[in-house]
Amino acid sequence: MADSNNPVLLITGASSGIGAETARAASADGYRLMLAARSEDKLRTLQQELGGEDRVAITACDVQSVSDQKAMVNKALAAFGRIDAVFANAGRGGEPGGFSGADPDVWKDMILTNVLGVGITLQVCMPALKESRGHILITGSAAGRVTIPGSMYSATKWAVSAIGYGVREEIRGSGVRVTLIEPGMVDTPFFDERPDNALEPVDVARAVTYALAQPAHVDVNEILVRPTPALK
Repeated sequence: MADSNNPVLLITGASSGIGAETARAASADGYRLMLAARSEDKLRTLQQELGGEDRVAITACDVQSVSDQKAMVNKALAAFGRIDAVFANAGRGGEPGGFSGADPDVWKDMILTNVLGVGITLQVCMPALKESRGHILITGSAAGRVTIPGSMYSATKWAVSAIGYGVREEIRGSGVRVTLIEPGMVDTPFFDERPDNALEPVDVARAVTYALAQPAHVDVNEILVRPTPALK
């Protein structure tokens, strides 16, 4: 049975890739977990892998939905009584075509997921995080620090960086820490074909657990992690 004193980490986009690997790494560090994603079947498999219902709660959640996200928080509090950290990780990519030719409906879903979804996660989790003096972690991207021609995805990640900076200032003095996790290219289901030179999801998970492991007086603001350039 899980120790009721163990901290609780909530992860969105937890069913695969970075979210699932972070769940595994945090579980190994003793965290109890609230895992949310659109695919509840994948979450159920991960729940059993990581110790069952005593240690892991799951919920189907579309981060574009305020009601889904409120239900996610309520389920976490019902299961564990607290939330100590939130990893706002849910996101999606775009499609080719640039600003000249991409499908605006794909843009819309991406913007609502990558930007609005993060904002809703922070808002619905904030009361519990202020109570626990907890930790906000957000999946940004190296694409949110450079100019990528024709990339609406990059634009959403610039917005995510701005959210991280903005929420840090909004809650300054509350005891809640804010960390932007900004990976370069990662080998996840995000891509149809495996990138030639990419990070593994576990590499990003280690960045998350590093930030979480710091003492309360240390606020790791940003972690930018890229794959080592390929040998020439």
